[in-house]
Amino acid sequence: MGLTSLLFVPGSTPARFAKALGSDADLICIDLEDAVASESKAAARAAAIGAIGPRVAIRINGVTTDDGMVDLHALAAAPGLPDLVLLPKVESADEIAIARRHLPDAAFVPLIETARGLRLAHHIGQAPGVVAMMFGGGDLSGELGVALAWEPLAVARGLFILACAEAGVPAIDVPWIVLDDATGLADEARRAHAIGFQAKAAIHPAQLEAIHAAMRPSADLVEEARAALAAYEAAGARAIRYQGRMLEAPIIRRYARIINMAKARELT
Repeated sequence: MGLTSLLFVPGSTPARFAKALGSDADLICIDLEDAVASESKAAARAAAIGAIGPRVAIRINGVTTDDGMVDLHALAAAPGLPDLVLLPKVESADEIAIARRHLPDAAFVPLIETARGLRLAHHIGQAPGVVAMMFGGGDLSGELGVALAWEPLAVARGLFILACAEAGVPAIDVPWIVLDDATGLADEARRAHAIGFQAKAAIHPAQLEAIHAAMRPSADLVEEARAALAAYEAAGARAIRYQGRMLEAPIIRRYARIINMAKARELT
């Protein structure tokens, strides 16, 4: 999966869809949940379905809510599916099964936004149809009574990354919500990537440059990975000394992941 950025746009502002698609985001995500008032849900749903096409994801309302069920029925009747369907506040793999009964061919991204969801995240990530999971730090910080910041959520992020690793799915980080703090965004994106996140959500196109700088492998890193893999394979796939350090299986797995990500981006 070559996804490194996901730009959210409210479903209630369809005039912004084209601008979002004109950005460098890997995908845009039309939001039908938190960003849309109750009285605007129907219009936003229709606008989102009308916008389905390349590079479009949709976050529906929770499948345990009336609005979420209407969203699922509307998507099931649509002529095509978005690239991803994001499911908010998932606390059980049963919720994935509900969504999949309506959309058997969809690619789902559950948002883990509660303590219960985090505790069961490894099961949720293993559910059929799940292709990635997203860390919902905003709602989780409210449940914990802490700030939406790195340190208060460090343990939760670590547990989430372990759950994604156990489930074998990529991890997407929560958006940075301070629009005028580019330095803070760059620091958080760098930290997120360092602990295993492969993508980060955004709420404004101006945030994408910092996210991509942190999440996308540089040309130098890709070349380093290719050279190291070639040396390792030439040595019979055994641990070797290479450029002053040891090359062994765990390091090779990381290099292989870097190359796979670069290949995925070349294909998109």
